Amino acid sequence: MNLLLLLPLLLPVCSGVPIDRQQEPKEEAQEESVDTGLYYDRYLREVIEVLETDPHFREKLQTANTEDIKSGRLSKELDLVGHHVRTRLDELKRQEVSRLRMLLRAKLDSTNTQSVQMDHASLLKQFEHLDPHNQNTFEAKDLELLISTATKDLENYDAERHEEFKRYEMLKEHERREYLKSLDQEKREQEERRMEELREKHRQHPKVNAPGSVAQLREVWEETDGLDPQEFNPKTFFKLHDTNEDGILDEQELEALFTKELEKVYDPKNEEDDMMEMEEERLKMREHVMNNVDLNRDRLVNLEEFLKFTQKKEFNSNKEWETLDSKAVYTEEELRRFEAKLQIKEEELRRRKETLQEEQELLKERGKALEAQRKEYQQAVMEMSQRHRDQQQTHKPEGAAAEAPNSNVLPAEPPQNLPLHT
Repeated sequence: MNLLLLLPLLLPVCSGVPIDRQQEPKEEAQEESVDTGLYYDRYLREVIEVLETDPHFREKLQTANTEDIKSGRLSKELDLVGHHVRTRLDELKRQEVSRLRMLLRAKLDSTNTQSVQMDHASLLKQFEHLDPHNQNTFEAKDLELLISTATKDLENYDAERHEEFKRYEMLKEHERREYLKSLDQEKREQEERRMEELREKHRQHPKVNAPGSVAQLREVWEETDGLDPQEFNPKTFFKLHDTNEDGILDEQELEALFTKELEKVYDPKNEEDDMMEMEEERLKMREHVMNNVDLNRDRLVNLEEFLKFTQKKEFNSNKEWETLDSKAVYTEEELRRFEAKLQIKEEELRRRKETLQEEQELLKERGKALEAQRKEYQQAVMEMSQRHRDQQQTHKPEGAAAEAPNSNVLPAEPPQNLPLHT
């Protein structure tokens, strides 16, 4: 099971079986690559990895229940971990505080408030996953805050994904309508017919079984596992799809079960099928199963919960799953509000673009002026150099000038027929 995806409960540690690192190195590497989506994911990951190295803390995790972990009672065991573990946790916290300070500085810089004196202690209070009053050591309160904050954030994570998908769909519809407005009447009618044909083609798909139903699981049993559907066994099915053999099905293992149903509706090769919609469908399927099977709401399904669900009436229901195309994701009022906000943002971007263009023109003009200045200075320097050379030629010393014309005259010959001296 993925440790970090469900970290707020730390249940993968307390209920998972040890992993043979020599036999399954690829599985280990795969789990480490998962990101919770939280902005403090790395800090979260590293704290848990360090805590797992302490034998005492790991032993306490193995005997702790969900309430012990979520209530923070387990955090008190931090006082008993080894010195090297505490030292490493202190180091991790100081690194996280330093990272948050850098984020705050970047945020202030982006809002042109560089001159404001920063009170880091006050600003750090907006981050709930650590104790801002103690920025140097990792204490029990830090672990308690980390667990409670991650629990809350991950519980809201699915809701945020739904909102993000709704915004995606509204933007897609807005762009569709704007595109149609840009066409003349004849082309608009043709395009509307083409779009409706694509929507209708998407709706024509085989029956989609309700996720978690016996029909859906039998289909996986037969087509994915290659087993006889008449010999379907819930306990065997659970063990087959508990891929890391930790005794529970996490959210990723559950979502993998829905692939066959999703392939009935979505094909990446088809123009009419949107893969973003497929992922939203997968999320809704997982939520549906969790709501029916996850009795203790720990975002995990253990064998006992799974077997209890197979005894319920809903498990044997043949009800078809209602796909996204069967109901509206948003209302017209929501779309109008979204378009109004979009228009405001577009206007802000337009003004910003104009400002940047004006600044760019000013920079160009300034660049031209600087270039002209440079050329003027360069010309002045050349002229000064030329005048200096001319002056050197004009003011040479007189001796040097007098010697110049006689430099090529030969010495005079001695007079001829002089008397000889004896």
